Amino acid sequence: MFGTSFYNETTRRYVAVFGTLFNDIRITRKDNSNTSIQTMTVPVNYGPMQKFLARLEQDPDLTAPQITLPRMAFEITGMSYDGERNLTPMNRYTKSIGTNDSSFNTRYTPAPYNITFQLNIMTKFQEDGTKIVDQILPYFKPDFTPTVKLLDDMDIYLDIPIVLDNVSMEDTYEGNFEQRRSLIWTLNFTLKGYYFGPAVEKKVIKFAKANFYTSLTANTQEEYVTVQPGSVSYTHLRAHETGRNLVCRLLLE
Repeated sequence: MFGTSFYNETTRRYVAVFGTLFNDIRITRKDNSNTSIQTMTVPVNYGPMQKFLARLEQDPDLTAPQITLPRMAFEITGMSYDGERNLTPMNRYTKSIGTNDSSFNTRYTPAPYNITFQLNIMTKFQEDGTKIVDQILPYFKPDFTPTVKLLDDMDIYLDIPIVLDNVSMEDTYEGNFEQRRSLIWTLNFTLKGYYFGPAVEKKVIKFAKANFYTSLTANTQEEYVTVQPGSVSYTHLRAHETGRNLVCRLLLE
């Protein structure tokens, strides 16, 4: 776009961060004597819930190990611009290019966007669903804020709030005896993220010279000021003494 091609992998990072929050949830099943008989890690995958429900209907006995319950699935359901978090577009992030001190990369203020995620928890037993939800809800009050490295080349880390909007549960118990029962918990989240534009290489200003003239059309400078790293040389302006107005022309290198 606008003659510039770039890819910051921002959406991919947000998906990875969101999925990582739920990739280590374990549940334990116990018998009537309160003895642990099974402990399992609940798998989480990216994809629509309908895809996994269709697989369950084709495999009602759960003979395929990759679709055993309980399991979780999440997906992006929408994006919207968040004008309330917008900052002045003239702010910039900068970083030098390697060991070279003559140029640096710069990026302007990122665009704030809200990304909505939907997390679906599918279980065979009601107790499995409550065990999973009980391990998620305490961390969202109503938000959880991880620090995410958004740009590798500039080492930019930002706090990205993930807000839990609502929780609902669906029990599809209606149907004939051949239809499988599905317990589905649905959690909707809003990730308050940012999107950066392309990196622009800029030169470091190492020399500045300001020439002062009596008018815009004058060809002879009255005084000048030069500035260089480590030293500043200047001359006192005669305009201060005579009360004349001078025009400044600035040269940067």
